[in-house]
Amino acid sequence: MKNHILPFLLLLLVSAFQTVIAESQPQSSDKAFDWIQKVATAPRQYNYSGTFVYYADNYMESSQVTHKVDHEGEFEKIEVLDGSTRIVFRNNDEMKCYLPDSKKIYTEKRWFRKFFPDLLPQPSERIKENYNIQIKKQERVAGYDGQILMLVPKDNLRYGYKFWIHVDSGLLLKAAVMDKENIIEQFAFAQIEIDGEIDASILDPDSSFKATKNWKTINLSTVLLDEGELAWRLGKLPSGFKKVAEMKRNLVGKSLMVDHIVLSDELASVSVFIEPVIKDTSSPVPGFYSSRGAINIYVRELENNKITTVGEVPLNTIKLIGDAVRLQ
Repeated sequence: MKNHILPFLLLLLVSAFQTVIAESQPQSSDKAFDWIQKVATAPRQYNYSGTFVYYADNYMESSQVTHKVDHEGEFEKIEVLDGSTRIVFRNNDEMKCYLPDSKKIYTEKRWFRKFFPDLLPQPSERIKENYNIQIKKQERVAGYDGQILMLVPKDNLRYGYKFWIHVDSGLLLKAAVMDKENIIEQFAFAQIEIDGEIDASILDPDSSFKATKNWKTINLSTVLLDEGELAWRLGKLPSGFKKVAEMKRNLVGKSLMVDHIVLSDELASVSVFIEPVIKDTSSPVPGFYSSRGAINIYVRELENNKITTVGEVPLNTIKLIGDAVRLQ
């Protein structure tokens, strides 16, 4: 018996040693960036449907997503399965959010892609300036083989990321935001079907919500502006962050249009909202405010305007960006 066991143990030892060697060998920067590009493009190329779970700060929420691609573009439905009912329908960039409990429908044109598993914009090579991209081993997620990709920040101005990527399609199966070794927030599919047939009626809001005359529709408009149209300028920004867009938006609960500046380092995004302080209302309390997961908030007042900076970056970075806002 010993003679049979010894070769088997040696085989396991050699296999384990080869695995360690393979994982420790440096991967080419180009190959790693190819994975990033696959993650960015996959959600626009494949049908998929499944249930994913969001977890952060001891809070967990599950959602069901159905996504279809055809000659007319993308169609998507995301339904939150926990708590009050929230259902989002998307036709390319046109979005409708249904809140059955309050019988309200919010419509908005999506100007920035950021819904799991569609978490990455179209990245450029600039992402390598801020992150070391490392190809790690493979792990199974929701029954699929997933390639692990680590994005390790080169400074303390941003969080790290860990992606589990479906090896065939490039679709994200799982994603975690990391503060060094600690997971701040995480999305993960518990079940998913990739590239299957999807009935178009599932993605039609009119098929789900009949006779909505008692419902109130609220149109949230966004006006994209050219560079420099806003009365605000940005001073010195944290390394790697650049302005992506500036716009005016009417937001839920706001009576006036709000100025909105968006910044990104090709992965993390930060929004700066600027609105006048309304007379006879309490002034904003400057300082930091916590949110769930990776989102941090910083508020300051300048020239009778409230400046709120919100983003998935550390507190020191959110303050540097918020303090960089200047009136032209």
